[in-house]
Amino acid sequence: MLRTLAVDCGGGGIKSSLLDEGGFPIGSPCRTALRYPLSPSDLLAIVESHARKLGSFDRITLGMPGMIRRGIVVFTPHYIRKAGPHTKVSPELAEAWDHLDIQRALRERFGVPSLVLNDAEVAAAGVVSGTGIELVITLGTGLGNALLDQGRLTPHLEVSHAPLRWGLTYDDFIGEAERIRLGDSAWSRRVAKVIDTLWPVFRWDRLYVGGGNAARIKPFVREKLDSNVIFIPNAAGMNGGVRAWSMINEDAVRSREVEDDHSSEIQWDFPD
Repeated sequence: MLRTLAVDCGGGGIKSSLLDEGGFPIGSPCRTALRYPLSPSDLLAIVESHARKLGSFDRITLGMPGMIRRGIVVFTPHYIRKAGPHTKVSPELAEAWDHLDIQRALRERFGVPSLVLNDAEVAAAGVVSGTGIELVITLGTGLGNALLDQGRLTPHLEVSHAPLRWGLTYDDFIGEAERIRLGDSAWSRRVAKVIDTLWPVFRWDRLYVGGGNAARIKPFVREKLDSNVIFIPNAAGMNGGVRAWSMINEDAVRSREVEDDHSSEIQWDFPD
């Protein structure tokens, strides 16, 4: 039986679960609340501690916030900060995370095939139907998103960093900090406004709304949304760890692993 270690990295904690071939959990998951500052080596150490508790596995799927391309961290918004989301950026951490090949780091650390995607993309894998244009947004520390065409991931766009109004980005407008400041009712209205602004851009066949804060959207807002807006459980971020492999070009992943194996002159360190 193929066993997948699925790791869901958020701004407040890292959760890992062992999944069977159908994406169902084997045993209980592990969760570690994050302490900042968080270096790449800190994240890898947490994953390793979870792996020891959960048991043997054949591959790893890791979802993390930010722009991830071919397993390389182009930009991550939270882990470069001294004390967590919305605090000051640490130049040392920004340098450590900048274009880090985290997918390769996982493969070398654990000796199994590894796949690293944006966390919303992994969540999307667990819920999409695989037909038409499907957009997934996740509401948590900020706004996550994933766009799929016929069940295949399209190039990732960081919608969360796009300007919306009053000089605010989408993250600023409906992130966790604003939810706490406004209260759930006013924040829920903002979520509805965000959906309205996204529709002309994506014109989806289905929109999925998930993440830890999706459950906080008030019923009076949910009732006004179109029937093609579907709410998904927060657990999708874990269950998608298996199906994510079918959403990408696995041959390309394997080809890259072979290239890495023949690049012995490259050494990878993880600054603290």
